[in-house]
Amino acid sequence: MNIIDLHCDVLAKMNHAKGNLSFTDSKDLDVTYEKLKQGGVRIQAFAIFISPSIKTDQQFQAALDQIHYFYTEVIGKNPNMKALKTWADFDQLQEGQIGAFLTLEGVDCIGNDMNKLSILRELGVLSVGLTWNNANLAADGVEEERGAGLTTFGKEIITFCNQFKILTDVSHLSEKAFWDVMEIAHYPIASHSNSKTICNHRRNLTDEQATHLFNSNGMVHVVYYPPFVIEEGSASVSNLITHIDHFCSLGGSSQIGLGSDFDGITDKITGLEDASMHPVLLNELLKKYSEDEVKGFAYKNFLDHCPGTRLTHSPA
Repeated sequence: MNIIDLHCDVLAKMNHAKGNLSFTDSKDLDVTYEKLKQGGVRIQAFAIFISPSIKTDQQFQAALDQIHYFYTEVIGKNPNMKALKTWADFDQLQEGQIGAFLTLEGVDCIGNDMNKLSILRELGVLSVGLTWNNANLAADGVEEERGAGLTTFGKEIITFCNQFKILTDVSHLSEKAFWDVMEIAHYPIASHSNSKTICNHRRNLTDEQATHLFNSNGMVHVVYYPPFVIEEGSASVSNLITHIDHFCSLGGSSQIGLGSDFDGITDKITGLEDASMHPVLLNELLKKYSEDEVKGFAYKNFLDHCPGTRLTHSPA
């Protein structure tokens, strides 16, 4: 069964290591080519994440550096990895290929320059999250105490995303910013968020938020980070599935996907420690859900909700 994972932070790790990590088989990465093969992952999203500790005037270059590693190390050194730069590319995967596409986790790196966002789109970015946890020129993140919403510049970014059929990612946004986004975004998605009802963490979504996403043809991709899965103790695969159960109860069974956050997390779910372990999750899901439902969670729901062309089958 194919898997599409909407979030990992491999590029930030590789950039921090100055390229001294092999994407093919490094033991220091949760997501590698070999682990994707072992785990049955057919399409992996690679986030561009710029740490707030990087000086403002150096952030766009840091984003370009991560994209450099994407094309030279992830794609360039692994012939069966295929860069997906448009939604139409998803339907062109051949047998044995693994698709990879870029996402942007926070727009801090573009400052107030929309030309820089255009450059990132041309380089293959297909999903844009306005913030990480902090505030920036576009919106407030979940850790910004004032909890403000979108700025005028943030609205301009979403208009851009709508125009070019780019996903607008609401994970990490303050609640006010979330609702502002939902008023204008054509292609909303939560790339790595869980249910606040099940685990009361500010990074998770309230039932009202999740339901509104589902009613707006958006998706929620569950995240594997234990503090977002369970409030106390060690997280299990069963605990993660509880979030899927809850989102299904809200009417989202055809709009749930996976967003691991591998290589962006140090704490792991027992039995789901890296990309090679995805079959463990699928096998547990198959104990509760039909094969068609599990295929939906694993990959098909996302393909069915891609902007523009509606893909209705698994990649080859």
